[in-house]
Amino acid sequence: MKVVFHYAAGPDLAARLAAVPGLEIAVCPEDDDDLLFRLLSDADVLWHVLKPCTAAMIAAAPRLCLIQKIGVGVNTIDLDAARARGIPVCNLPGTNSRAVAELTVGLMLGAVRRVARFDAGLRAGVWSDPVLQDGIGELGGKTVGLIGYGSIPRLLAPVLAALGCRVIYTARQERPDAIGEYRPLAVLLAESDVISLHVPLTPETDRMIDAAALARMKRGSVLINTARGGLVDQAALTEALRSGHLGAAGLDVFATEPAVPADPLFQLPNVLVTPHVAWVTTGTFDRSFTIAAENCRRVEAGEALLHRVV
Repeated sequence: MKVVFHYAAGPDLAARLAAVPGLEIAVCPEDDDDLLFRLLSDADVLWHVLKPCTAAMIAAAPRLCLIQKIGVGVNTIDLDAARARGIPVCNLPGTNSRAVAELTVGLMLGAVRRVARFDAGLRAGVWSDPVLQDGIGELGGKTVGLIGYGSIPRLLAPVLAALGCRVIYTARQERPDAIGEYRPLAVLLAESDVISLHVPLTPETDRMIDAAALARMKRGSVLINTARGGLVDQAALTEALRSGHLGAAGLDVFATEPAVPADPLFQLPNVLVTPHVAWVTTGTFDRSFTIAAENCRRVEAGEALLHRVV
C-alpha cells in the first residue's frame, strides 16, 4: 500500500516512517506541489498534516482510498470532496494531547516570565535590564481560564493546579469531572489572568476572540493559543498587545500559515511564538503512526476504521 506523508521529515522522523511495517511511505514536504501531485497519481492513502487537502489534490489521486489526518482538526481537509468520492477521512484524537498540553504550559511560563525578551537581550550583551525586570509575575496564584475542556485541558488543568493556579473553564456544558470551576465565556474572559484556547475551528468559533472579546479581558492579561489561528482576530490581537491592554501572548498557530515574517504581530516584544509545533514530539509521531498504520490495514481489509470522521 502506497502512502504519501504530506509533511517534511528530518532524519529521525524519516527513520520512524521507514520503520512502519507493511507500508510504502513517501515523504513529500508541504511546499513541493510538483512532487505531491506526482506521488498522488498512484497513492492509496494520504497522511495529511497541516497544508490544506483540497478538492484538486483529491481529484489527482484516482486510487485514493483513505485520507488519514495526522492530528485532530479536519478543518484543513475538503470533506465534501472526499465525501463525493466516497473516500473515508479519519483523525487521531488524543495522540498529540500531552505534547500540546506541555507546550501550552511552556508558552504560559515564557510569556509571564518574558523568557524570549531576556534571551534576546542576553544574546545582544545586555545582562541586566531594570525596566524589563519590573512587574514580572508568577504563574502560581493566577486565574487561568481554559476555553474548551477536551483531552488537552484535562491534562493541562491538574498541572496548572499543581503550580498553584486557580483554574476556571468554559465549554458547551459543565463537566462534573473537571478540575476547575465552570464559567460562561463572557465571565471567564473578564475573570482570567491567563486565557488558553482549546476548541476546534468551526463556523461558530471562527474569530471568537475578536476585538470585543479582547476588550473584556483584564488589562495586562495573557492570551495563549495552541489550537487554531482562526480562533483569533489577529489584527485585533496585535492592537490589544500594542496598546498594552494585553500584557503578552504565546502563540503556536496563526491566521495564515506559514506565517508571514513581516506580520506586525512579530514586531511586538510581548509576543512569544512557535511555528505550529505544539504537537510535534517523538511520542506524538509514534502514537499517531501506530493508529494510522492500523487504519491502512483496516481499509485494505474492508474493516471498520478507527476515529472515522467521514
